[in-house]
Amino acid sequence: MGPQRIVCLTEETTEWLYLLGEQDRIVGISGYTVRPRRARQEKPRVSAFLDGKIDRIVALQPDLVIGFSDMQAALADQLIRAGLNVLVTNQRSVDQIFDTLRMVASLIGAQHQAETWLASCRQRQAEIAAVAAGWACRPRVYFEEWDDPMISAIQWVSQLVGIAGGDDVFPELAVQAMGRNRVIADALEPARRLPDLIVGSWCGKKFRPEKVAARPGWAEQPAVKNGELHEIKSCDILQPGPAALTDGLEQLHRLFVAWAARQGS
Repeated sequence: MGPQRIVCLTEETTEWLYLLGEQDRIVGISGYTVRPRRARQEKPRVSAFLDGKIDRIVALQPDLVIGFSDMQAALADQLIRAGLNVLVTNQRSVDQIFDTLRMVASLIGAQHQAETWLASCRQRQAEIAAVAAGWACRPRVYFEEWDDPMISAIQWVSQLVGIAGGDDVFPELAVQAMGRNRVIADALEPARRLPDLIVGSWCGKKFRPEKVAARPGWAEQPAVKNGELHEIKSCDILQPGPAALTDGLEQLHRLFVAWAARQGS
């Protein structure tokens, strides 16, 4: 039922199909895939993020190629012109992630397994939000997706910050779908917004808290003064799929629980 030979151009679809027990349908994955780790041993890596090995993908004879983001438009165009069926999603919010996971599951007839997992995930989100609701104050959070130029949190990350118990200091940028529209032009603006915590996730590059702390004019903001600079790896929160909804959220919540405890909440 549904497509039997799927190429996943990004990690979240691969992780989702493994979670559903449908990994045998996968015939190719992104080279950036680390979740689940076994996928790297079991599946051929046929793409990066912006480009892919078109001839090799075609040779795999997929009946569906699944990608993510407008940034993969050129790659999708090449694959479509090669005669392949291509689905590219563009989810940006937590609800859109849930809807996309549900849609992919329906394509392969795995609705029941999907709804069980999604319901459990929603329940855990509610539990975390309930814990945070009991705090006397919430941390102000600057989430940095990239350092040069500085890019603040995409919408689903901003929403996960809220669920986990924090407040994104750049909510007006979070609603911008494109990364170029979340660029912070004024290098002093994050410091002016007085974040209690800084969380870095530099799209696969190691977060360097010492470099952030050394930025001119940042020394007196609360997060830097109190040493509250933390990393969440991009594979755990910047993939719009299961990882962000589970591990990414849990890591944010642990950071905020520890912060709230230090405030006496």
